[in-house]
Amino acid sequence: MKIGLIISTNDAETCWNALRYANFALSRKDKVEVFFMGKGVEYQKISTDKFNTVEQAAKLMQAGGIIYACGSCIKSREQEGSKMCPISTMKDMYDIIQKSDKVITF
Repeated sequence: MKIGLIISTNDAETCWNALRYANFALSRKDKVEVFFMGKGVEYQKISTDKFNTVEQAAKLMQAGGIIYACGSCIKSREQEGSKMCPISTMKDMYDIIQKSDKVITF
């Protein structure tokens, strides 16, 4: 199955759980693509010891999951794109939604 996750929150626990779910789906041999938008692009800044979003994102990428992040949302927060938060577009989000069997939003 192809799963698309759209994460638009900067709540550490919610983001962490979304990424944990993505990693679980990857362990079941599903294909997973994550698109961060809005406050979600702050996921690296909100990472804590208890809700380590960076660790979950790194695990996701190592397992073959793909991460995208809204370029406009990154720029509006005066952040820069990175490997873990790559500048992406609405077309990328559209493509994820179009090709996914299931889309989940957080």
